[in-house]
Amino acid sequence: MTIHHFQLRGEFIELNLLLKLLGLASSGGAAKALVAAGAVAVDGEIETRTRRKLRPGQIVRLADEEIRIVAVDAPN
Repeated sequence: MTIHHFQLRGEFIELNLLLKLLGLASSGGAAKALVAAGAVAVDGEIETRTRRKLRPGQIVRLADEEIRIVAVDAPN
């Protein structure tokens, strides 16, 4: 299993954008198809919303890929 740590800058990222940014989906349509097929889980539950808002602490799984959403520490 490959584990990715995605550093989130901001409040949230949508699931379809995350899949595209990490190269797990080649396009928005491909990301939508993966989610519609039930291939993506968020925190252990199959996710059906392509634009699901993901926040720090959440874990996304797709096949043998795991993505952990982590917050970027704010500068002092």
